Amino acid sequence: MLKLLEALTRQQKAMVILVLDMGLLPVALFFALMLQNMPSSSLTILGKMLPLIPYVLLGTGGLSYWLGIPRVQLIAYERHAVGLTALVALFAALSAATLCAIFGPKLPAGLFVVFGLIYLLLMVAARAFLLQVVLAVYRRARPRARVLIYGAGNTGTQLAQALKAHDGIDPVAFVDDNKSLQGLVLMGLPVYAPSRISKVVEARRIKRVLLAMPSLSSPKQARIIHRLQNLGLEVQALPSFAQLIGEEALVEKLTPVAPQSFLSRDACDMPLQTSAGSYAGRVVLVSGAGGSIGSELSRQVLACRPTKLVLYELSELALYTIHQELSQQLEGAGIELVPVLGSVTDPRQVRRVLERHKVQVVLHAAAYKHVPLVETNPLPGLANNVFGTQTLASAAAEFGVERFILVSSDKAVRPTNVMGASKRMAELIVQDLASRCDPNGDSSTRRTVFTMVRFGNVLGSSGSVIPLFQEQISRGGPVTVTDPQVKRYFMTIREAVQLVLQAGAEAKGGEVFVLDMGEPVSILQLAGQVIEAAGYSLRDAEHPDGDIAIEIIGLRPGEKMQEELTLSSELIRTAHPKILCAREAVLSEIEVAAFMRALRQTVAVGDEEGARQIIMRWVEGYVQADRDRKTS
Repeated sequence: MLKLLEALTRQQKAMVILVLDMGLLPVALFFALMLQNMPSSSLTILGKMLPLIPYVLLGTGGLSYWLGIPRVQLIAYERHAVGLTALVALFAALSAATLCAIFGPKLPAGLFVVFGLIYLLLMVAARAFLLQVVLAVYRRARPRARVLIYGAGNTGTQLAQALKAHDGIDPVAFVDDNKSLQGLVLMGLPVYAPSRISKVVEARRIKRVLLAMPSLSSPKQARIIHRLQNLGLEVQALPSFAQLIGEEALVEKLTPVAPQSFLSRDACDMPLQTSAGSYAGRVVLVSGAGGSIGSELSRQVLACRPTKLVLYELSELALYTIHQELSQQLEGAGIELVPVLGSVTDPRQVRRVLERHKVQVVLHAAAYKHVPLVETNPLPGLANNVFGTQTLASAAAEFGVERFILVSSDKAVRPTNVMGASKRMAELIVQDLASRCDPNGDSSTRRTVFTMVRFGNVLGSSGSVIPLFQEQISRGGPVTVTDPQVKRYFMTIREAVQLVLQAGAEAKGGEVFVLDMGEPVSILQLAGQVIEAAGYSLRDAEHPDGDIAIEIIGLRPGEKMQEELTLSSELIRTAHPKILCAREAVLSEIEVAAFMRALRQTVAVGDEEGARQIIMRWVEGYVQADRDRKTS
């Protein structure tokens, strides 16, 4: 049957409908005669009218075809089409009455009124019946998707009405949070409470939910969608009619907010002109060039106009992305851009790159930086952050690189996690090399200025807290905060990179530069600011109808309540009021060699606990993390 329906052309289907309408005309006339109190039988009178019926059929069929009624799809047959059908029925009644009045038999006018009404009802009923037959054929051949409509308001009921005649979708029930609607039957469908969704889904064999609550805020919609998806359901959200016609945005997006708006101080902006001379006309290598800091370093170094910029990156995708971006900015600039795919832990490749490109400045930003990941994978973290720094720094000294600048972290100060400890060990390696530089001796390291820049959290970098908050907000929340008392120092990516470049230009060797970043910021307060900046309200005990809640999840392994910037309170002012220099104790060459030898042995045999014992011995202030804390 389905093949037959699909084989019919649109014109053929129209002809079937037209023939059906014409066949119903004498039937309607017969029923009208039966309902009248006539002196003769209905068949007798119908026989007398038989010569006139072809003329009525011809006129009625012509009018119907001219109006396009047979070409109206059954599923689209609605008020306007019914009105045209009524016009055709009226014409049939008037033409029959006129012909009978002229040629006989003489019949009462009321008969033709009843005839027109019956004819109209039969044509409408025939189409409704045919529609159900066609839908039944399609349902048998193509099973319909059974759906649950979440939202029994105007949008939901209009959606149910539209889907009633759909050949592929079968709405089976409503779900609504409004208690006054629960238990009612709307559009022939029962309305259930959300608490009964799992039972309804199982009983009705439902696989998909249509969310028909467009007036609900995006976070609340996201929470509903997440809850339904956890039940294994496919969820589709219906836009509002205002969105469909363009009066509202079809997709809501988080409003971009400048990172400095979340600082507890004015953003520090140091013009590049004061440091550009140390990079202009030189060959500069940026390790970790595809990361958040590394990519911004690469952009700002380009503005200093080096002769060559070497992008050293482990991630193929990250290297491709930054190389493509910078290549478009270099047309006609006369700057050579060299992408190098590899790890800073590979001594042969590092030496080959430094020698081949005659690198003069190294900006070392390659590191594993995510505290929970490194805490769970301490040996790869130590190998990359510690061994990678030693490999690159030692090669820089061997090949006479002018400047080596290490990008460090405030987590290196009295660390409670492996990532922070690895950064402190990297600092000790650089400090050791700096202490062995003798401008009056013949050491091969005498020409290299080793320094490091230590700063706090960077707003907007990958894995940082604000992108995490925004991603959680886009999913409807909650926004997770580890502890209400946690505070952090913050700076923008632009600030961090300006500091690195400026400090690297001014370094004499061995300094630990830090930035005056003002007071630390409460993470709980920051979470509230990000929620409000996104255009939503905070949901808590005082505001239960708010959009986004904040959930306290407890400190992660290795996380501190508050970070520090220096091991000592001794800070020296530099030429720039926002840049400070910390004087801290360093290990001797023998001590650095001892912990590196021991660390290589523990990493080689896969001894995580042994690696932590080495950290505890050699890293000042290290306190081993409570690894029983949540890691998510």
